[in-house]
Amino acid sequence: MMALRYIFLSHHFSLDDGFALKSGLLRWTSIVFMIIITPDNIAPLSHSIEDYPDGIVLAVDKPYRWTSADVIRKVKWLACRHFGKKNLKVGHAGTLDPLATGVLLVCIGNATKRAEQLQAHDKEYIAGISFGATTPSYDLEKDIDRRFPTDKVSESSVRETLKGFLGKQEQVAPLFSAKSVDGVRAYELARRLYRKQRSASYEAEALHADPNNAENISDAPKQDASGSTEEQSQSVFDAHAADLIRTSHIRIDKLELLNFSPDGTPAHAPSMSPDYSGMNEQEIARAKEKDSRINIVDITPLHLPLAEVRISCTKGTYIRAFARDLGEALDSGAFLSYLIRSRSGDSPLSQALTMAQVSTLFQD
Repeated sequence: MMALRYIFLSHHFSLDDGFALKSGLLRWTSIVFMIIITPDNIAPLSHSIEDYPDGIVLAVDKPYRWTSADVIRKVKWLACRHFGKKNLKVGHAGTLDPLATGVLLVCIGNATKRAEQLQAHDKEYIAGISFGATTPSYDLEKDIDRRFPTDKVSESSVRETLKGFLGKQEQVAPLFSAKSVDGVRAYELARRLYRKQRSASYEAEALHADPNNAENISDAPKQDASGSTEEQSQSVFDAHAADLIRTSHIRIDKLELLNFSPDGTPAHAPSMSPDYSGMNEQEIARAKEKDSRINIVDITPLHLPLAEVRISCTKGTYIRAFARDLGEALDSGAFLSYLIRSRSGDSPLSQALTMAQVSTLFQD
């Protein structure tokens, strides 16, 4: 038998949904039974989607380098083939960055109607935060642009500073994010702006070196992170980011320092090797080609101080932005070196399915 858990969502409905009479008052209620599959005993699903009238929710352990959209495409292809449907609604309840791993709730069929409610649940993360440097994306997807002193960064100072981040607060999201800015994804604006600022810095540096030769400015080498041109470019980028991204109201309920390493040795870092489990040969080939285009900065030789923090927070909290703000609070720079979503609502990582296990559910 497959291990199943049920989610109960109560809310007000119309006459068609039934009613309960209590204390002389008419109350409209509905109990929704969405099947949430856990890895205790994996068995193939029925071939009829009608056997799951309220839909299916898969708690998936999103692999490193996979986008949330990659997971959705794979599950949708498996589900359509398994249930014999040309099209089937599949979505997720809370995106994860490509360089993050952990719980991604995938909704199939009528469960997509509840995705927004599932997304509203609190989440828990384990974040690896490196100090002494920054990147434009606040993670390893972009090269380090500035270095900072770390003389005020220690286990005791990090532990004490974390206390100031508890509770309700405002947060400015990273410009490299999926947040919508006037109908456009912020990361699309960020990439345009980033390329523009980098190009401008190269041009300025080349013209400064040789004002009479502007033919090869596009090939001019970028200056070291300590140089003024790169730093000025980053300052302009940060200013544009602050102008474009509006603040969000978030709440952080729990912060726990799990480990502090002065030389950057992680205790909980996930595997950063590409995960091709659950893929056929064609998908593996496409994934490898895509992986070759993903830039992941190797910070190992830098031996930057690393804090591993468990974070419980509300929907809409950007952990990359939290890392940025924590670095500033310690008079240093900081960025996210890895991120694991260890819980989404009532679904812990220990009960999440690998992509290989997901494929097993849709076997004939």
